[in-house]
This record gives sequence, C-alpha cells and structure tokens, in this order.
Amino acid sequence: MVFADLFFLYFFLPVCLICYFITKKPEIRNAVLIVFSLIFYAWGEPVWVSILIVSSLVDYVNGMVIDKYRDKTPAKLALAWSLVFNLGVLFAFKYTGFFMENLNALTGLSLPVPKIRLPIGISFFTFQTISYTVDCYWGKVKTQKSFWKFLMYVSLFPQLVAGPIVRYSVIGDEIEERKTTIKDFSDGFSRIILGLGKKVIIANNLSTMVTSLFGEAENGFENINTLSVLGTWYGAVLVGLWYYFDFSGYSDIAIGLGRIFGFHFDENFKYPFVCKTISEFWQRWHISLSTFFRDYVLYIPIFGKRRKYGGLFLVWFLTGLWHGASWNFIFWGLYYGLFICMEMMIGKKRMKKLPKPLAHIYTKAVIFLGFGIFYFEDLGQLGKFFKALVGLNGNKLTDHYLTHLFMSNLWLFIAAAVLCFPVVPKIKEKAFKSANGAYAVQTLGIVCNAAILLLSSVLLVNTTNNPFLYFRF
Repeated sequence: MVFADLFFLYFFLPVCLICYFITKKPEIRNAVLIVFSLIFYAWGEPVWVSILIVSSLVDYVNGMVIDKYRDKTPAKLALAWSLVFNLGVLFAFKYTGFFMENLNALTGLSLPVPKIRLPIGISFFTFQTISYTVDCYWGKVKTQKSFWKFLMYVSLFPQLVAGPIVRYSVIGDEIEERKTTIKDFSDGFSRIILGLGKKVIIANNLSTMVTSLFGEAENGFENINTLSVLGTWYGAVLVGLWYYFDFSGYSDIAIGLGRIFGFHFDENFKYPFVCKTISEFWQRWHISLSTFFRDYVLYIPIFGKRRKYGGLFLVWFLTGLWHGASWNFIFWGLYYGLFICMEMMIGKKRMKKLPKPLAHIYTKAVIFLGFGIFYFEDLGQLGKFFKALVGLNGNKLTDHYLTHLFMSNLWLFIAAAVLCFPVVPKIKEKAFKSANGAYAVQTLGIVCNAAILLLSSVLLVNTTNNPFLYFRF
C-alpha cells in the first residue's frame, strides 16, 4: 500500500483514525497501530511481513539480554547477533544476486544467480532495529520491556517502508505516553497534503519529463544516444528535482502522519539545494541515513585505529551500497566521498570564503551530475550519459525538442525550482510579524491545502500504481 493512493487517503487512513481515537486507552491505541501497520505492510508484501515480525522479535530479545547482562559477555554476544542477523538478512535479500553475478564475472564460473524479490522497506527497518540494539548496548536508550510496544515501533506504518529511519531514542518516550493536540492535527494534515502535492503534482510530472528526455529504462534509455549536451544536463537537473520532490514528499507525509498519532519524527530534508558545500548538502538531504552512518560507522576502527579518511570512504561506500545492489550506486557513494574528502582537506574556513555564486555553481554541478550517476544503473548507459554531457556522442549543443519540452513545461520547472528553496517559509516568517499578515497567510494556507488535496485526488483517479522511489531501496 502506498500513501499516494485514493484507497489509502479516503478509506484506510480514515478507518485507522476512527479506530485509534474512538478510545483513550493507550494499550488499545497501540494495538490499533500494530494491526493497521501490519495490514499496511502485508497489503503489498503478504509473505514478507513475517520477516518484519521475526526481525522485531530477534532484536526485542537482544535488547532484553543486553539490559540483563550489561557490560558482560552475553550482552556483547547479543549485540553481535543483532548485527549478524540484520545485516545477514539484508545481504541475503538485497545483495546475493549482485554478489553471485560479480563472482561469476571474476572467476569465469557459471553459478546460478538467484532472483530474490526485495521485501519493501527492509533497508529501513533493519537499520532501525540495529540502531536500537546498539543504543541499548551504549546505554543511550532504555530497553523496551514490552514486545508489543517494540513491534509497534518497528512496524509503525507512517515510516515503515521508505523512512525516515526513526531511532528509538527519538520516539521512545512517546511510545510509552503521547497525546495529540489540535495543533498536531492541523500541522499533521497540512504536512500530509504538502507531501501529497510534492509527489502527485510535481514529482510525477517531472518523472514524465525525464522519461521523455532519456527514454524508457526497459528500452535501454534509447534517447541518450541522440540527446544534445544541454538536453543531457537538463535531464540530470530534472532527475535531481524529481528525486527531491518524490522522497521529501514521502517524508512529509510520514512526518505528518506521525504528528497525528502523537509522534514527532525528526526532519529528513532541510532544503538541501540551498547548500554551498557538498558536506552541507548531506547535512540536509536524507538526514536520517547520513546521521546513521555518521554515528554508527564513521568512527569504526580500521586495522585497529580510527582513521579519518578511511572511515569517511567506508561510510560513503556503504551509503552507495545501501541504495542498491549495483555498481553505479557504489560509484555514486564514493563520488560524494571524494568531494567531501576534498572539502575536508581544504578546510571549512577556506570553503566559506568561496564567493556565494561560485559556491552554488560548484555544488549544483556536483549534485546534479551525481543524480545522473544514481539514475543510470547500467554502466554502459552511464558511460553514454557521460559522453552526452560533453558532446562526445557527436550531437549538438541544443536541439528543437529540448526547447519544446522546456517551454511546454516551463511553469512546472519554475515551480519545482522555486519550491525546492525556502521561499514559502521566508514569506510566512515575514507575514507572521503582523496580525493581519498572519491571518492572511493562515487563510491562504487553508485555501491552498484544499486546492492541493483536490488536484492531487483528481490526478490520482486514473492512477493504478503510484509508488515512491525509495520503496525499492
């Protein structure tokens, strides 16, 4: 089941809210969330819901062992088992085929390559349970004594299948006791509508433009051979905007749903395109993932010592690999690691002295080129993309089709380019300095929310499958 679906918006969610708020007993409310969360997951993955439950049970037990035998051998074994089990399950489902393919290529063997369907959200909920057991071992969180509360934490449907990676330390207290205020309702529904608009109105249309430029993946991105230089760069920019509005839209909906149920998830995106360094970009983009690797991987001793640059490249290798079992993702991760390493060597003070226009040109060029690397999973097609970027495919600087596509979608591109920067928050901030301005903004906000919800619902009428991009990760 997906958020951008009429069945979810107008049946599943209302029924869930009625069942949840019809009682004030925390135990029943928790039970409602568990039941609806498991239904939400099983709707698309009726078999693999068992993996979710087993994973929750394993790390619930590991947490209890760590708490009972703190600083003793059984606690260390429980932590080790948590890492082995979770990473083993993730490897088995996500990377077995990739490993066998590369083993065959290196050795000349013809070992069978399994085709395993990836359970939705496995990359997210395995990282959540890992963060819980590690934090329990480090003493950063109290061990959850109730399996049902722990299961609710892992399976909570707002963030289950595509993040953000919600750590137990963020919502542990709210699992025990929470309440929903009128402001939570208002802010939560506004955030849901905002995310829905990002996905349905902007991201889906941007994806159509990307396909019209590069062609279909099933056909080998047939247009890349004839695309002009500016057309290729424009396509890379569109991919970046598409991914931003799709994934940040999902995160907005997840955060909004959490608010309605009394949970306060951390932000996952903070207008990443305002960045003036690549390091800053990753402090604003997919924050829950970047902070996970920072806190749990960056300072791992390599060959017995904490190595500054070794840890950095390990983080970015794993960041790329986390996104998918394909070499382009690994190259994409190391690509960002290289630029962040370069910025570290230059130093923060020197980077800040870079003129703002030049800083923005540098960061946006790196970022959108990075999205191109991310988009083309086939290395042959990725090579053609690089050639097209600089005209080595023999094509012109620009072409008539690019002009037509740009002009016919001008308002969409302008809206996407403006809304990926904090223009609206700045306007609100200035307006709320006066009573009349605040009233006007609130009234306009209600009207805009109604219009976005109506337009999104109309656009979803003829849509049968509308998944978010990060479902596949």
